[in-house]
Amino acid sequence: MSLANRPFRFGVNMLAVDTSSSWKERARHVEQLGFDVLLVPDHLGIPSPWPALATAAAATERLRVGPFVLNAAFTNPALLARDVATVDQLSDGRVELGLGTGYVKEEFESAGIEFRPAGRRVDHLAETVTRVTSLLNDPGHTPRPVQERVPLLLGGNGDRVLRMATEQADIVGFTAARTGRDGDLEPLPAAEFDERVAFARAAAGARADDIEWNLLMQIVVVTDDPGTVVDELIAKYGLTMEPDEFAGLPSVLIGSASDIAARLVRLRDRTGISYITVLEPVLEQFAPVIDLLRDVDARADW
Repeated sequence: MSLANRPFRFGVNMLAVDTSSSWKERARHVEQLGFDVLLVPDHLGIPSPWPALATAAAATERLRVGPFVLNAAFTNPALLARDVATVDQLSDGRVELGLGTGYVKEEFESAGIEFRPAGRRVDHLAETVTRVTSLLNDPGHTPRPVQERVPLLLGGNGDRVLRMATEQADIVGFTAARTGRDGDLEPLPAAEFDERVAFARAAAGARADDIEWNLLMQIVVVTDDPGTVVDELIAKYGLTMEPDEFAGLPSVLIGSASDIAARLVRLRDRTGISYITVLEPVLEQFAPVIDLLRDVDARADW
């Protein structure tokens, strides 16, 4: 199997819920634009994932739904298995479960949950994964999910999380960022990101071609003047890196729709990453990229 043998999939991380009618309409719009998965992050200060996901699923027909990603420290495995199975039933089998360690120290403090060192958070994630998957795969567990196996996405950047993901997950999510001690994120340069991908694929071994590889894009700007946009963003964020370095960050896509589509094809060819997640504010401008990549896949000889 070649690295480029899996068709593209596209997810969008939704960041806000307002009224019921507006949320349902936005979910339907996500589906109409060609996205495959509607996702909701798990942070304090934004809506709770499961009610939002259940409502979005009820308003759509084919759109898959899932948290991107749940903070394992904020949930109990037995309660999580119940939530997953319930929403899988309500969506007729369209749930994908995303899990991570959690990384924002202030959120732990606000929730009254100990912000443990990174290693202990990884330990807790491993325990959660083991328990949740055991419950969901148990024929005697009620409620039962519709899917024989609810797809599991594990996201992260460090060795232990990536190794765990390649051993147990259906989808491996790359953050393309390293996490500081207090939860601040620093984007990975292209060379370091490629090393992380190579590490994960090596850890996956024979499973590498069975895993779906995902990348979250933090910045997407469709423009015919990428140079100006890059300069503006460097100034906006007070960065010291050169324009080419910033534009080359793995989690940044700046250029025309055709240029971005070509870059994502090259990314898939090089790394096997075929599942791309973007943030809600770029829904409309990213849609033409989806159309272009659907055409690429339609011409491919799978």
